[in-house]
Amino acid sequence: MNERARHWQYDDLPGVDLLRARYVRKTFVRHTHENFVIAAIADGVEVFHHGGGDQYAGAGALALVNPDTPHTGRAGVPEGWRYGAVYPSVDVVAEIAAETTMLRGTPGFVSPVMDDPYAVGLVHQVLRAADEGNALAADTLLRVAVTRLLRLNGGPMPRREVRTAGARIAARARGVLEERMAQPPTLEQLASDLGTSPFALLRAFRDVYGMPPHAWLTDARVRRARHLLDAGTAPSEVAVAVGFTDQPHLNRHFSRMVGVPPGAYQRERKNVQDLR
Repeated sequence: MNERARHWQYDDLPGVDLLRARYVRKTFVRHTHENFVIAAIADGVEVFHHGGGDQYAGAGALALVNPDTPHTGRAGVPEGWRYGAVYPSVDVVAEIAAETTMLRGTPGFVSPVMDDPYAVGLVHQVLRAADEGNALAADTLLRVAVTRLLRLNGGPMPRREVRTAGARIAARARGVLEERMAQPPTLEQLASDLGTSPFALLRAFRDVYGMPPHAWLTDARVRRARHLLDAGTAPSEVAVAVGFTDQPHLNRHFSRMVGVPPGAYQRERKNVQDLR
C-alpha cells in the first residue's frame, strides 16, 4: 500500500517532464496537461476518464493523452498501478514527427490506450537513462518511442473550432478567467458581463473545454503554479499569486493533478537548475 512518486526533469531532455510512480489510493481529478502524456504501465491497472468514457490501461499498455485534453486517473485494481511516464512538449513531438513520419500539421494520438509492451519498455528505458545521466541513450530512446507511437497510433491533432456564438462566449469567458485568476468573478457576474445567462455560459463552456468554469480555473491555477515553481517562487507565494487561499489549498489541488506535492516538485526542478 506504499505510494511513491518522483516528478522531475533531465537537463539533456529539454521540453520533457519525467515521472515514475506507484499509486494505490491516489485519484487524479479532471485536469489537463500542456504537454503530451505517454504513460507506460508496468504493473496493475490505471483507469482514466477520457473522451466521454472510462479507459483501462494494464501492464504492457500505454495511456496516451494529447495536450489540453481533460482526463482523470485512478486505480483499476485493489493493488493500484505502477508506471513511468514522459511528457514531451508539443514542439518536441512535432519535431520528431516532421523528421520520422508522414504526418502533416500538429500531430497527436488517435487512441488513448495502446497495448505495446515494446513501447512500454522504451519509456522505462528513457527514465533509466535519465537517472543514470546517459544523455545519448535518453534522447535516442525518447525519439524511437515517440516515432513508434506516432507511426502506430498517430494522426492530425483535432482542432477546437470556435464558430458558434456559444463557443465564442466560452472563449471570451476563458480569457476573463485567465486575466482574473486570483480574483475571479462569480458565474452570474461573468455571464452578465458577457451578455448571456449563467446556465447558457456553463453549457457552452463545458461543450468547448470539457469541464465547467470553476474546474477549468483550478486546472489553470495549477498550470500557472507549475511555471512559478519552476522559476523558483516559494510555494506559499505561489498559492497567493494564483488565487488559492493558502499553501495547504495549493498542496491539495496540486497533488490531485500533478501527482506530487508542490514542494517535492520544486525540489526536483531546483536540482536541474543547480546542475545547469
